[in-house]
Amino acid sequence: MTISTPQIVIAALGNLPMPLTRHSLGQYVLDALASRLGIRMSSEKNGIIGRGTVTVGDTPVSLILYKSKSFMNVSGPSIAQVYRNSVKSPAAMIVLQDSMSHRTDQLSVKLGGSANGHNGVKSIISAIGGEQGFYRFRLGIGERGSVDAATFVMGKLTHREREFWTEDGLDDVLDEIEKIARKATGP
Repeated sequence: MTISTPQIVIAALGNLPMPLTRHSLGQYVLDALASRLGIRMSSEKNGIIGRGTVTVGDTPVSLILYKSKSFMNVSGPSIAQVYRNSVKSPAAMIVLQDSMSHRTDQLSVKLGGSANGHNGVKSIISAIGGEQGFYRFRLGIGERGSVDAATFVMGKLTHREREFWTEDGLDDVLDEIEKIARKATGP
């Protein structure tokens, strides 16, 4: 019996012109993933993409890493294009998104469900025809307290946040990617 290498698309939400902000944490983590896994990213018409077959934990996986050049709230069409051109199942797509509902040192993984008010996720759901069965890696940015939500999410990541998401947080992300890849290869 031959076991095929699963293919997974990882799309990162953020705004390219505003790197290192809480709202662009998904793109920050994607860059850290590319660096850790040795996947070279290159610019294409609608986004920045990298491809590579790597071993995550003990599991070989073919990854496509993608950052849209569109602003987050309208990035769905370019992400949907990469999705349609690569994987056949929504469960083979992971979206890295910021989450004010989670602590700054917390990763929450969810398969399917609503956008929960996140406009970037809403854009993706709309662009792929209402399909919601993809993974959301909700990267905690903490609660805003008394600060206006827009001001909070556009604030710069702290040194501690950047360090966490390139070290322990990135390890957590990789562990979850491996679990998804194992599910895709079967028992």
